[in-house]
Amino acid sequence: MPMFSRNDFSVWSILKQCIGKELSKITMPVIFNEPLSFVQRVVEYMEYAPLIQKACESRDPVERLEYVTAFAVSAAASNWERLGKPFNPLLGETYELEREDLGFKIACEQVSHHPPVSAFHVTSDQYTFHGAIHPKLKFWGRSVEVTPKGTVTLTLTKWGETYTWTNVNCCIHNIIVGKLWIEHYGVMEITNHKTRHKTVLNFKPSGWTGKDLHRLEGYIYDENKKKVRALYGKWVEALYSYDMKTWEMFTAQKGRKDIDIQPEANTDPDAVPEEVPVKGSSCDLALSQQRLLWTAEPRPVDSQKYYSFTLFALMLNELHEEDRAKLPPTDSRLRPDIRKLEEGDLDGAAEFKHEMEEKQRTARKVRKDSKQTWSPKWFRLDTNPHTGKEDWIFNPDYWKRKWDRCPDIF
Repeated sequence: MPMFSRNDFSVWSILKQCIGKELSKITMPVIFNEPLSFVQRVVEYMEYAPLIQKACESRDPVERLEYVTAFAVSAAASNWERLGKPFNPLLGETYELEREDLGFKIACEQVSHHPPVSAFHVTSDQYTFHGAIHPKLKFWGRSVEVTPKGTVTLTLTKWGETYTWTNVNCCIHNIIVGKLWIEHYGVMEITNHKTRHKTVLNFKPSGWTGKDLHRLEGYIYDENKKKVRALYGKWVEALYSYDMKTWEMFTAQKGRKDIDIQPEANTDPDAVPEEVPVKGSSCDLALSQQRLLWTAEPRPVDSQKYYSFTLFALMLNELHEEDRAKLPPTDSRLRPDIRKLEEGDLDGAAEFKHEMEEKQRTARKVRKDSKQTWSPKWFRLDTNPHTGKEDWIFNPDYWKRKWDRCPDIF
């Protein structure tokens, strides 16, 4: 069903006590949700999985890093105009997706509640991709800032190469008054730990004039820290790659300074910027020998009426009877509050959401009284050998589909 209008609901009445605070513990009315759980949102990483397949097929390590970079950028595209809040996953909640057409399957689990941590693992014949996301949300009076803490790791099996990176910050502006708008900003570094090649990519803040709205720029460096490719594009639209000679000639002709990896000052971070396109309405610079690495798929017709979902997102809650039989009882598709919101029953969604939250609090109290600790069913906390930091490691027994270990959370 189409989303409800939020015009009659005051987010200020909820958030005015939360300035500068973490929002993960704040209970928000269902009207501000979209009918997906955050563990389902994590799966949207994989919308552009064919980019990884292209990386696997390339014999050039620089080209492989180009496609891995494009994949990392593409994960931000689904956030454009996505202003609804996903449902907070319940502790132990899972979600899986098998896409034979895209060559992967993914399993996710909410492994921690305070702080909220969502772990995921992607299995493919050509690669593995895994990570754990700990989103931190803070309200600053006129905007909500989302910091997606957590490193993701991609390994290309054929080449024995592992890449790691962390996603950049996201900000939703005009929470109280005015038109809501969203931007990503910050520096993303993508490292190939085998060849020592690295991408440094700057997601530019829009600035007062809006000239940098959605724009990103950066370089690929070789093992000697020499620039070997320039990258340019918009995270809502496309990413291009340029050889250094072409890029340097272009910047010299335009009188531009070298790409600045430091975020620019923003005079009024909550003003709605007017986009100033580089060429027409596109980020295509039309330079010789440029390579288009990635372009975003257009949204479905009337997407704005349906939470601004992409086609990929619209399919995530689909449930067939043959699927119901094989899914664990903790899968997000089986959450009654999400299903009620999807069906347009706002009161029913709110009622089920409250019941499950109370059930979760009761279970937490029982564990505390009996001095028991929660243990995730499909991930364990260990060390990432590439970063040396703690990471959540997947238990492939999940795919044996023996669900007797699953808790009753819904």
